[in-house]
Amino acid sequence: MVDKLSESETQAKLVELNQGLPADQHWHISDSKLAKNFKFKSFIRAFGWMSQIAIWAEKLNHHPEWFNVYNKVEVKLTTHDVGGLSELDFKLASKMDLLQV
Repeated sequence: MVDKLSESETQAKLVELNQGLPADQHWHISDSKLAKNFKFKSFIRAFGWMSQIAIWAEKLNHHPEWFNVYNKVEVKLTTHDVGGLSELDFKLASKMDLLQV
């Protein structure tokens, strides 16, 4: 079981997550969810990335809310069990950034 992060913990994790990323690729909080828009060179790259993330999501037992159109993927993360953001959201977000092609 994971715990809901406090506002200050969330902000600290957000700063850490965005460290080293260009400003236009930062994660942000939207409707109390961790959110980011990814853009790829093609649909097949976007879909391939989603397939990789799906495997990690299963391993973490933590599944994203996402929406894909052509080469774009809109991601929103939250931990429904705790009613907000948890460490799991930031782990999955970090993996998403790491695997982005």
